[in-house]
Amino acid sequence: MSFANPLPWWALILVTAAAAALAWHAYRSLAPWPPRRAVLSTLRFLTLLLLVVVLMRPVARLTEIDSRDVIVPVLVDSSRSMGIEDAEGRRRIDVARELLVSQLLPALEPRFTVELLSFGESLEEASTGSLHATARRSDLGGALAAARERYRGRPVAGYVLLTDGGDTGAALDLAAADGVLPPIYPVPIGSTEVGEDREVLGLSVAEAVLDGSHIDLAVSAVAHGAAGGLVELRLLENGRPLEVRHVTPPPGGGPLREVFQVAPAAGAATIYTVEIPPLPGERVPENNRRSILVQPPTRPRRVLLVEGAPGYEHSFLKRALAGDRGLEVDSVVRKGKNEQGADTYYIQAGRGRGSALADGYPKDAASLFAYDAIVLANVGGDQLTTAQMEATREFVARRGGGLLVLGAQSFLTRGLAGTPIEDALPVELSRRMDTAVAAGSARGTHRVTITDAGFLHPVTRIAATADETRKRWDGLPPLAAAAALGSPRPAAVILATSGGASGTSRPLVAVQRYGEGRTMVFAGEASWRWRMMLPSTDRSYDIFWRQAIRWLAVAAPDPVTVFPSAGGGTGEEFTIRAAVRDASFVPLRDAEVDIRVVGPDGRLEQLRGAADRGDRPDPSLFSARFTPDQPGIYRVTVGARRGGAEAGTAAGAVLVGSADLEMADPRLNLALLERLATATGGEVVRTTDTHPLVAALTARAPAAALSVRRDLWHNAWWLTAIVALLAGEWGLRRRWGLR
Repeated sequence: MSFANPLPWWALILVTAAAAALAWHAYRSLAPWPPRRAVLSTLRFLTLLLLVVVLMRPVARLTEIDSRDVIVPVLVDSSRSMGIEDAEGRRRIDVARELLVSQLLPALEPRFTVELLSFGESLEEASTGSLHATARRSDLGGALAAARERYRGRPVAGYVLLTDGGDTGAALDLAAADGVLPPIYPVPIGSTEVGEDREVLGLSVAEAVLDGSHIDLAVSAVAHGAAGGLVELRLLENGRPLEVRHVTPPPGGGPLREVFQVAPAAGAATIYTVEIPPLPGERVPENNRRSILVQPPTRPRRVLLVEGAPGYEHSFLKRALAGDRGLEVDSVVRKGKNEQGADTYYIQAGRGRGSALADGYPKDAASLFAYDAIVLANVGGDQLTTAQMEATREFVARRGGGLLVLGAQSFLTRGLAGTPIEDALPVELSRRMDTAVAAGSARGTHRVTITDAGFLHPVTRIAATADETRKRWDGLPPLAAAAALGSPRPAAVILATSGGASGTSRPLVAVQRYGEGRTMVFAGEASWRWRMMLPSTDRSYDIFWRQAIRWLAVAAPDPVTVFPSAGGGTGEEFTIRAAVRDASFVPLRDAEVDIRVVGPDGRLEQLRGAADRGDRPDPSLFSARFTPDQPGIYRVTVGARRGGAEAGTAAGAVLVGSADLEMADPRLNLALLERLATATGGEVVRTTDTHPLVAALTARAPAAALSVRRDLWHNAWWLTAIVALLAGEWGLRRRWGLR
């Protein structure tokens, strides 16, 4: 006998002494009757000592087990990918069944206890006649974990695994398999080649957009076994054909990539689908299409435009932003001083927000955090208090808002240099830089040069293609001047440069992420020239500034924000997360969160959000899980309450069945099976000869038997002994008149 939770000798002595002292002290009132005290104390001591022994979990190892008592679980993949007809011209599941009947079971059953299991979405008992390729997904990692629990404490020589290597469940941690799982002997089923197969690998779109935005939809596809020819990509919007392209696959059979430009409709979620027409005789047409859901914007973005003094730039910029229906702009212009020497302001704001701007800038975080983006133009350090600057930095870092700084007065020594706001900007203001930047070469004094990053960034890509973008920027008039900024921060991206008087290239447009938000600087002066000195049909000025403000504002969340899971399949568990904060974006840990999920058929499911326990705990996050039973769009609504008062609401949507992940890359994944066998000490089994498999399992049988422990503490005798001691002590106490 040994113990599963043994105590060191010194701890055991201390525990025993403590139990004896406690038992003796418990009957100190019986000091005049030593025999009675001794008897009752002994019973109490034995009870405590028996409890300590049980907590140490006494176990016994079984050393004499016949090899026929050793278990060999045979796990057969029953997912839909096992129905592909590429294994010697037959379905994979049929080949697996024949291998079991003709080779594996006859070789294993005389020597071991063989248990046949099937796995797909879960691990289940099976027979050769009940094996069908119908499971919606193949959770290989979940099956191995379930098998480990199923055979815990029993002698297992190893697992025999018949599968094509597909794994659409949770990520399989091979590094943690060594020493945890018994040896695994995979039997590969299927072919590494499936003939000609066209597959859409993935779709991705730019982040959430505002109404009327054009966004990029990136497509990745592959043509397995293609013998030349074009690949036809069809783009559909809510099932309606939108565009067709014929693309030449890259040499060597690698993935091809295309980018479509789409404009989602306002006010509703939009489904974009890319499909490839199946070839005649294509074995796996299920992977020829994928869909993606573009979430609608919840509301227009609120922008606060603060100008240090009246000027042309303010007028042109405000007019450009006012023409964007996706933006609500409040503006504050410092006009000068009154007779008392106090600053006066010209304020234009939406209903209910003007009072917070009476002094030129919001005084509290809740009023400031009501905006999604802030523009500071020619704002000096004397216009904002230290507390307001700190709040502005927190507006970016904690609230997740966007901040744009422009105008020479903002960059001077008496401007924002050396203030808390400078910490959030993508370039330093306090140390000027006169050396050239590596981002590009200037085309002339104060002319704009777009960098390589600028051609791809949504702020400076003002045309559909890179060539058109370059032509537009090249055609813009030069700026009146450009401020000399400091060095870029490590995380900054330079989108555009301009040439100074010395011919050097200096940062003109720079952006970066800061905390949860984004910041941008524009060092140029008089960009309104781009509007005045070009034909009225040229909208480059409006497009640039609108895109800049949208990029800054679009990522700013609401106090209550819902994060639906990425699309998956029916029957797969989804996690819905919601961030719940107050108006100052302080997490509401004690909020009550209700989540409503409406399926495609209109059926409502009500969930209660609980504090999220993810890998990166966030006190503002709540989550709930649900399992959809049909494909389509599920509408998600989150409502938060605190102390009976409503804290906010949010809405979103999730697309179920966007892709048939089970049929993605239908080729036999031999590499995964080889890694799995190596990680557990097994080996890949070639079905032509089962003798090596039987020999390896037989060699493992003694070790499997010795590894089995029998829990001695887990039976009724221990409980009976403890109850008997307690009953005896209680009976004597009653007999002797003790309570």
